Amino acid sequence: MHQPIESEQADWLESLYQQYLLNSQSVSTDWQAYFAHLATPAGSEAVCDRRQISVLQLINAYRFLGIRQAQLDPLQRRELSAIPELSPEYYGFTEADMAAVFDTGSLVALERGTLAEILTILRRTYCGTLAAEYMYISDNARKRWLQQRLEGGQVVLDAMTQQRLLADLTAAESLERFLHTRYVGQKRFSLEGAETLIPMLQHLITGAAAQGVAEIVVGMAHRGRINVLVNVMGKPLTDIFDNHQDASALTGDVKYHQGFSTDVTTPTGVVHLALAFNPSHLEIVHPVVRGSVRARQQRRGDVLGNEVMPVIIHGDAAFAGQGVVMESLNMSETRGYDTGGAVHIVINNQIGFTTSDTRDSRSSLYCTDVAKLIEAPVLHVNGDDPEAAVRAIQIALDYRREFHKNIIIDLVCFRKHGHNEQDEPAVTQPLMYQRVNAHVGTRQLYADKLVAGGMAASLPAQLIVDYRARLESQQCLVAPTVSLYKRNYAAHWESYREHDWRHPADTAVASNKLTELGEKITTVPERLSLHPRVEKVVSDRRAMVRGEQLVDWGMAENLAYASLLRDGYPIRIAGQDSGRGTFFHRHAVWHDQHRERWDAGEYVPLQHIYPNQMNFIVIDTLLSELAVLAFEYGYASTEPDELVVWEAQFGDFANGAQVVIDQFIASGETKWGRLCGLTLLLPHGQEGQGPEHSSARLERYLQLCANDNMQVCQPSNAGQMFHLLRRQMLRPYRKPLIVMTPKSLLRAKQANVPLTALTTGSFAALIDETQVLPRVRRVVLCSGKVYYDLLATRESRGITDVALVRIEQLYPFPRIELSAMLATYLSASEVVWLQEEPKNQGAWFAIQHHLLACVSATQTLRYIGRDFSASPAVGYPDVYEKQKQAYLDEVFAA
Repeated sequence: MHQPIESEQADWLESLYQQYLLNSQSVSTDWQAYFAHLATPAGSEAVCDRRQISVLQLINAYRFLGIRQAQLDPLQRRELSAIPELSPEYYGFTEADMAAVFDTGSLVALERGTLAEILTILRRTYCGTLAAEYMYISDNARKRWLQQRLEGGQVVLDAMTQQRLLADLTAAESLERFLHTRYVGQKRFSLEGAETLIPMLQHLITGAAAQGVAEIVVGMAHRGRINVLVNVMGKPLTDIFDNHQDASALTGDVKYHQGFSTDVTTPTGVVHLALAFNPSHLEIVHPVVRGSVRARQQRRGDVLGNEVMPVIIHGDAAFAGQGVVMESLNMSETRGYDTGGAVHIVINNQIGFTTSDTRDSRSSLYCTDVAKLIEAPVLHVNGDDPEAAVRAIQIALDYRREFHKNIIIDLVCFRKHGHNEQDEPAVTQPLMYQRVNAHVGTRQLYADKLVAGGMAASLPAQLIVDYRARLESQQCLVAPTVSLYKRNYAAHWESYREHDWRHPADTAVASNKLTELGEKITTVPERLSLHPRVEKVVSDRRAMVRGEQLVDWGMAENLAYASLLRDGYPIRIAGQDSGRGTFFHRHAVWHDQHRERWDAGEYVPLQHIYPNQMNFIVIDTLLSELAVLAFEYGYASTEPDELVVWEAQFGDFANGAQVVIDQFIASGETKWGRLCGLTLLLPHGQEGQGPEHSSARLERYLQLCANDNMQVCQPSNAGQMFHLLRRQMLRPYRKPLIVMTPKSLLRAKQANVPLTALTTGSFAALIDETQVLPRVRRVVLCSGKVYYDLLATRESRGITDVALVRIEQLYPFPRIELSAMLATYLSASEVVWLQEEPKNQGAWFAIQHHLLACVSATQTLRYIGRDFSASPAVGYPDVYEKQKQAYLDEVFAA
């Protein structure tokens, strides 16, 4: 006698059986034989059993393939291909079998019924205007939940809800038509053809509020943005189209890039809405929004993501085409980047700029197929059926609430105009736009349906009149709400504005406090077995705390973090290998050598300084730069009182995140007024390791510097790094900090400092000559590791008339300080700028004008260093040494 099967085993067995029904070869030969035996029992019941199995196969086929015959395209441009597996004839059924009664297995709407009834339910569920893809999900609980919602029957909306949907569609369409005549020729990236987005968002807000969501952060590109700003968020039209900023304050941005935040009232409470600022990159805002949401959740203690929700609105071509989508989805359920899932809405215009042929636009069947990477379900919905779209929104909200995972809604619609209102799409899509021009509009179709169902025939036209009157009178279309959000949960940036970089900050830490912190972060728990190399590092750090050894870079950095935690600042560090440090220097995370990290084998000393201390998190990220840095920017631009650090494994790896650097970090303040204190640690320095492991592209950051938009520093010793990190938080000054960090100097004794260097002083933008020289004939200005090459060469040659000055902060450039310093070297007739990088790279061209302004009238300025090069560094060690020796010889030549 067989033992009873547990429920989890039953779920697994049915899932395997469903897999077999769809494709018998997809399971092992043993299971093939077992299921085949079930399907062909001996005796007179064999034919009946085979027919019953065929019905279950048919049900399964609709769950997998029904979408192929779904009525999703409002333009109906292509005839749907026949899918044999969806036909009863494929399984041997004839018309005579339609009245036969069968068990339906797990079909939710019907336990037992005729074949005709089963087919009706399947076609209505999987081949209508709302169709789903979810059978690839390996978690049976999620799969069953979706089946319950999809197969549970149609949802009938009451007349009041239908009227509200019509009013939302009216608002969406009427606004676009108003703008088309009022602001002729202006780009606005119209929502026409996708007006159903507005009732979807309205339902999302009210539905989320009913579930306890207090904040929603929205990210979207251009299309429909103005409509969302006006009809959903209540931003006045005059603020969008007639807004003029003082040019001295902001350069501004086009209207369809602007963000906005507001509070809106729903039947169950107030919700704070934030629409993120977004540049022209179509998908980069996706991880930025997730970062902002994570910071807000952290502020609220919202561990599961029940109170703050991300909503990402995509374009179809961008969702399929932009790699940052894959990166963002891939990291969305990892420990450092989970936000409890996001609701994604893809505005599927079925055309990317001018590419509507799927043979050119993607290699997948659907534009949303990348979501299958994380087994996110996809709900495809016809944009001409607003009721189905609203149903999809409710399913998405409930799914996220239940499972805290991503879900995608593919809103299949069209684009009435071209890429923008000045474009002519019929040039490249003539037949498509014949259908677009013949389409009466979603609002008209829905109005006709409601009137046919009993709505007063005059109401649709009256809704247009009423909305247009509100527009003409410049009424706010969303009633403003007064809430406690700003007082209780908003980030307060006001105190960080209008400050100079020279604002003083006491970054030194008292000796007794530093010793206490050092002891705490070098105490190893009894049960923790460290690797011998890490034991040696920890032992050396204890000696540093006692003053027996100089403090190295890794210890100075850890002490900076510990002291900031003590001062009340949370810390978040992210990057590839950031826990230990790419160059084996940080060791902020200790790993037990006898236990896995998920089994209490991971210990973070900085999380155990004080009871109830500020949060410290260090993340070894997935192999992404673009999405990760965008996330960290979003986080840092939402949380001014937390030190947020992103570290590149090698400095040049930031090349892969250049979009974030150019369009957010460097220009976000001047475009949108958005402050951000994000810190980038970029390993940099010529050490004979070839092009890709030498340069963090210092010149790129300096080229982006203007209007005091960010800070670019290259500290040359451990003490400078300590004070620099502390200064970033202790000053009332929040600008991005770009740090050119070293590699070899992390363990070089020359860069180590006594403990007193941390208990006194502060970060020095300039470091003057450290020795007393009798007479100086030449002043050499430099930055970074090359200083130690200069120092060693000077000492080895016994030279006493060449002064070495380090510029530790390259932007904002310390002109006043350098001018005063050079004034003390009037005996020097020559000032030299020396750099390791090729002449066309590094700092030379970016700071040359500053240097010229600082040298006196009796001094000349010249460059010494490598010549111009297309590559940032040579790959041959012997060539590297020859180049290095050549510029050192020139520096110290008589």
